[in-house]
Amino acid sequence: MNLFRLFTRDRAAPTEPVGQAAGDLAASSALLESLLGMAWVVEARDPYTGGHLWRVSRYAALLCERAGTSRTVCARVSIGAFLHDLGKVGIPDAVLRKPSALDDDERAVIQTHPELGARLLAGHPLAHWAADAVRSHHERPDGLGYPQGLRGDTIPHAALVVGICDAFDAMTSSRPYRSGMPVAQALERIERELGRQFDKTLGKHFLALGAEGLLDHIAGHSDDGIPLQHCMQCGPTLVLRREQQPGDLVYCRNCGGEYRVSGSPGNPPDAVEATGRRGLPQDLAPAADALLIRRFVVDLASAPWSDQPGDAPIDAPVARR
Repeated sequence: MNLFRLFTRDRAAPTEPVGQAAGDLAASSALLESLLGMAWVVEARDPYTGGHLWRVSRYAALLCERAGTSRTVCARVSIGAFLHDLGKVGIPDAVLRKPSALDDDERAVIQTHPELGARLLAGHPLAHWAADAVRSHHERPDGLGYPQGLRGDTIPHAALVVGICDAFDAMTSSRPYRSGMPVAQALERIERELGRQFDKTLGKHFLALGAEGLLDHIAGHSDDGIPLQHCMQCGPTLVLRREQQPGDLVYCRNCGGEYRVSGSPGNPPDAVEATGRRGLPQDLAPAADALLIRRFVVDLASAPWSDQPGDAPIDAPVARR
């Protein structure tokens, strides 16, 4: 069964004509692409989070699969992972792009983003696909998270998955005031926080993925086989796109430095060289990677998703695993 049909099966009439059904699926796909595109542009406001949404979504898919989550629920969690930081659109640049650690007042501001994201989604036709991950990905099993201070089994499954993946990516990514941790060190941090910051069962599955080296090809990348590139001044802020070829130009969205893509024609881009120039305002304007988003949606929509034994209804709470 097609994923979009599965997600909306309770909303469609059983005798719906084929043409109408195809139109509904196309509309759902377009709506999802628009949401993902908006999330991508929000991410681009912070030059040090390039590829974050893609990585968290990939980690979440791997974790759900390892935990035995049904493919249907896994797809929903992947979508929620891609959208989880949507609310950062409402965070001032002075906080979001601060080149040093946040103070208490600034942390209070950044902690508003889950509720802001939930409000942005409210009323959207596809809100139920991602609302749990967007609103609750900073909740903790010990009750010390935000925004609601949920505890234990009251935290939605999607939020527990995304919470682990989001924290891991934050630890292994560089910021202006610190370098990213090695994968092994970040995994040690997660292990120490099992049952407190992170769900114990899901966390153990994530640690197993790390021990098997299954996270290494995602960490530090912005797409499959495409590592983040380093600006000479700012660090790993350069996000390359699969369709780019040698000679194409990319820009650091922190300092504006211009770089030329190098490498072998016909292969995914994996190297850059500085030109010594700076980009113009139009060069630095954020734009979603429409082709990556389309691949993400097509992969979800075309996979042979079907109800599996033990699947929860799409709008029902998901049991802990």
